[in-house]
Amino acid sequence: MSQGDDAMNPIQIAEETYRDKVYACWLGKNIGGTLGTPHEGDKSVHELTFYDPVPTEPLPNDDLDLQLVWLQMLRERGVHPSVSDFADYWIKHLGPYPWNEYGFCRRNLDRGLRPPISGCYDNYYIDEMGSPIRSEIWACAAPGDPGLAAALAWNDAVLDHAGGEGVHGEMFWAALESAAFIVSDPLDLIRIGLAMIPVHSLISRAVRDALWLHENGVEWAEARERIVRDFGHFWPCNAAQNHGFTIIGWLYGEDFGDRLCKAVNCGYDTDCTGATLGALLGIIGGTAAIPDEWREPVGEGIVLHKFTEDLQAPTDIAELTEQTVEVGKRMLVERSTVSDIAEQTVVPDDALTLLSDNTQALSALQQDPQSAIETVDGYDIALHYGGEPVLRPGIGKTVGVSVRRGSEVMSGRIELDAPDGWTVMMAGEAFGQQRFALRAGDVADENRLTVRVKVDGRELQASYLMLGPGAAPGYPCGVQVPKCPNCHARLESCICSKS
Repeated sequence: MSQGDDAMNPIQIAEETYRDKVYACWLGKNIGGTLGTPHEGDKSVHELTFYDPVPTEPLPNDDLDLQLVWLQMLRERGVHPSVSDFADYWIKHLGPYPWNEYGFCRRNLDRGLRPPISGCYDNYYIDEMGSPIRSEIWACAAPGDPGLAAALAWNDAVLDHAGGEGVHGEMFWAALESAAFIVSDPLDLIRIGLAMIPVHSLISRAVRDALWLHENGVEWAEARERIVRDFGHFWPCNAAQNHGFTIIGWLYGEDFGDRLCKAVNCGYDTDCTGATLGALLGIIGGTAAIPDEWREPVGEGIVLHKFTEDLQAPTDIAELTEQTVEVGKRMLVERSTVSDIAEQTVVPDDALTLLSDNTQALSALQQDPQSAIETVDGYDIALHYGGEPVLRPGIGKTVGVSVRRGSEVMSGRIELDAPDGWTVMMAGEAFGQQRFALRAGDVADENRLTVRVKVDGRELQASYLMLGPGAAPGYPCGVQVPKCPNCHARLESCICSKS
């Protein structure tokens, strides 16, 4: 596919416009995150009209840092990232993060569970904001192709939110922000984002309710209270309520600053609502839409959080923009059939139909969150646990194995090897999987299952963890992983010696 093939890529984005919107996206992200960070976790209604306190540089924020890790991944491993790539880069760069879903993701990765099961096993926090806040990289890498952006977001989100509302939130924003490179009407953009996620999801309901409240003349303060009443959660970072607040800020605000303040004034996860909305407004309006009074206090720098390790991050927004554009141009050439970067912007009459195509998003959502995926030579080999990744002595358990290349389910010979003393029996085919019945009298705490596949004339092999009951005592809901009392990093990744 050539970059200028109009038949394949009916939407064209002028490169100058694309670069300006990417720049404004990251600038808006820093502005909104810095506005909201001092008030994060406070569930009160606020009365901000500007930064309080007024900063002299952007405040460090995981909302941006995790996306910088994914950007480095895309630059180093290419624009076809697998869930295995995400796991590798989390282990390399994000180990100290202890908070909620982050801590449990790394806990699962450390003991050998791979995504998506790493994102949901023993993880109470799968409905939180840790993944919706990292949507912009997928929008900027796939501008004008919301379906592709949403599919990329799925690969990211299941790392620590598999099966939860966090996945729906990241897919929603990635798609909406991708479309915002082309269209600007809020209603059109919201509908495009909603097309990528289940209509029954809490994120969908909260967004639709916030939209309804605005369209039916309900005032800002009452709209905020209704979202709290109907979607409020004890944890301030729960995703549904905060998505409602971001939509409220966007729709009820009068200009850039007022929109950000109205979102943050709703309270709860204020750095996230402010950062997401700031990024979105930057994409829609470009740098011209960001007033100097909001831009000057944060400047153009990038300040990493102390928990982000060994990352060759861009030093400022300009460098971040150039790296993002480089990846985005490659992404569209290699993967998009919807949009392209060209000399001038060309938007066909039927653009909303193209932007609303959710085929790739639905394909991503059909993947099994209760599985572990290893990518071998471009093939995704999944072990489907059929529930928790645990075998209990004397109790049979049926697991499945499937092989995909891209979105295509592959067929071939599949064998499963288990530890000595276990019995493994073929159990037919179902759900696009080869099924195996497992049973053992004694089960160690940690056990390895080896899958051997012959497909397309290739012989592939992957290994997976199956826990025994001694390694699966459960974990209480609402409790985070242990932290260092001094640096407050995840205990196993203490950074005291680096401080």
